[in-house]
Amino acid sequence: MHIVIVNRWPRFSDGVRWDNELTRYEEFIDHDAHRVSYVVDPLGAQGVLADPAKIAAQVQVEDVNDFEALRDAVAEIIRRVGPVDQLVALSEFTLEIAARVRRDLGIPGPTPDEVAVYRDKVRMKEILALKGVRIPRFDSCEAPESAVEFARSAGYPVILKPVDGAASIGVHRVEDERQLTALLPTLDLSRYEIEEFVTGRIFHIDGYADDNAEIPFQVVSRYVNDCLAFGLGAPLGSVVVQNSELRDRIEAFSRECVLALGIRTTPFHLEVFVTPADELVFLEIGGRVGGSEVPHLLNKLFGVNLFEVWLRAVGGESTTGITTKSGDPSGGWLCVPKPAELPARVTKAVSPRPNVPSIWRELLPPVGEVLQPGGSYDALHSGRFILLDDDEAQVEADIHRIIDTFEFEATRI
Repeated sequence: MHIVIVNRWPRFSDGVRWDNELTRYEEFIDHDAHRVSYVVDPLGAQGVLADPAKIAAQVQVEDVNDFEALRDAVAEIIRRVGPVDQLVALSEFTLEIAARVRRDLGIPGPTPDEVAVYRDKVRMKEILALKGVRIPRFDSCEAPESAVEFARSAGYPVILKPVDGAASIGVHRVEDERQLTALLPTLDLSRYEIEEFVTGRIFHIDGYADDNAEIPFQVVSRYVNDCLAFGLGAPLGSVVVQNSELRDRIEAFSRECVLALGIRTTPFHLEVFVTPADELVFLEIGGRVGGSEVPHLLNKLFGVNLFEVWLRAVGGESTTGITTKSGDPSGGWLCVPKPAELPARVTKAVSPRPNVPSIWRELLPPVGEVLQPGGSYDALHSGRFILLDDDEAQVEADIHRIIDTFEFEATRI
């Protein structure tokens, strides 16, 4: 089998940062049994640690998310090595582009239509609505007049979001019609949808859907704050939910959504609302491993590396033995974002470990470090923490303790 991996993530060897340490291509795909090639960008080149002698070909481009550049790079690999059996992209931002490359070059694997069920927020909700799953009311934004009419019908606030976005990038909460009419002309409305605002707690479910759209492994977690607030400067955290009737209901809801969408042979990251009336409402789903500290926490708690499950399935291996979840531990994570005004030089960052013994890992920028704009949850922020404890309530209390007491200062430069 000839497998081409598209990688845009670095891996760190300083013993401090752990980002992407679980994406061990050289370990999870047998480079002796298969021909394995890579397409990378400059950062992604730092994440390919396989023996160069075992790499069939490697092509570097400026941006793997540039469709033409990726297509041309894969075409070059085909000329040099031969037909491609699997084109693998783990980043959410590359899934759709890789699907288009498969279609253009006749490579087997998920098509653009198949990827759309977990990349296009309009498409996924259309399918689920037909299956009777509770979703937020929504509409496309292609006509500004219809968006205004929708908001009048749904009531404010409303949410505008890119149909193919991630990490709450480009998401807007709109409070009234004046704000909406001012915002609409500034957006590429062909890429946006408008949704009713749903009040409730937000949970995320991270797991793996097998070849039959069944779920051998999933973990339910509850956000502390939310992703949209993180983009506005608030800390974002999450707590693994332990055994309860609500968790059972959420897991069943997750299975219903994955089966209805026909998501197969991929990890997934599902987000749902639990309203004050205890109703479950679909928010969105991604066909990839959850971001931030999610994979690291789940691997530590349950011994399941979702990247490993995904990559071994790509190589044709059985994943049955590596998706078994045992016990009922809890844990959580917290990301305290960078200051609003950047670049900024760190003048103080005090570890909360002495007062929060449940911290397993922390990443603090050293004094003197200059924090730069850009990056998502796994960037170098004011502070990142992963917590472990046998009690869900204690984990949540510890997250709030960090939020309330974390000592951090930076000066804009």
